[in-house]
Amino acid sequence: MSQNIYDNQTFFDGYAQLSRSVQGLDGAPEWPTIRSILPNLQGSTVVDLGCGYGWFCRSAREQGAAKVLGMDLSEKMLSKAKEMTEDPAIEYRQQDLETLQLPAATYDLVYSSLTLHYVEDLSKLFATVYQALVSGGQFIFTAEHPIYTAPKHQGWLADDQGQKSWPVNGYQQEGQRISNWLAEGVIKQHRMLGTYINLLVQQGFAIRYLNEWGPSVQQIAANPALDEEKERPMIFIMAVQKPAM
Repeated sequence: MSQNIYDNQTFFDGYAQLSRSVQGLDGAPEWPTIRSILPNLQGSTVVDLGCGYGWFCRSAREQGAAKVLGMDLSEKMLSKAKEMTEDPAIEYRQQDLETLQLPAATYDLVYSSLTLHYVEDLSKLFATVYQALVSGGQFIFTAEHPIYTAPKHQGWLADDQGQKSWPVNGYQQEGQRISNWLAEGVIKQHRMLGTYINLLVQQGFAIRYLNEWGPSVQQIAANPALDEEKERPMIFIMAVQKPAM
């Protein structure tokens, strides 16, 4: 079973203070980029893997999705999502993505935000997603960028002039990483960007879009805290498609 760190009270309380928790999708600086690549959701069936507070589930309904399923391992996250949702077309379900099962040829869109770097058996998950999509269906996800997850000790290095650099030692050594973010001992999985791509291609997906995301000049001006994010990609955004039959 995956580590259920989001049910750790210290982690959960810290996560609740993040702008993406307080402001929802508008508080996630990568959201405008994601929004620009989403397909037309009118009448679609959608599943969100790692739905958290349910922000995307509710957004999908606002965009016209007919039915949305949000899945998360955390009881605390699901409880918050249910508290914030009044829509019978949105269902929330507790699910470990390591053992995910979905009905075949059912979903027009599978979505996941900043969750896949917690999953150990990614090949199995991609296979499950592929068979669950309808012909021509899309899988859009974000994950922590391998440059961000690579070092055993994540943190900025600064030279004598104060220039920040992000270490990439250990990049080619895939596997478990322990991060002390919001709580001690958060387990993540580091894998190279090529591994993500090759696993998707091996399942039969066609790559539609890849963005090694960084903030725009306008975003940095509006939120100076984002300035350091231009020095290395923290996340990447990918869209793939099950070929139309």
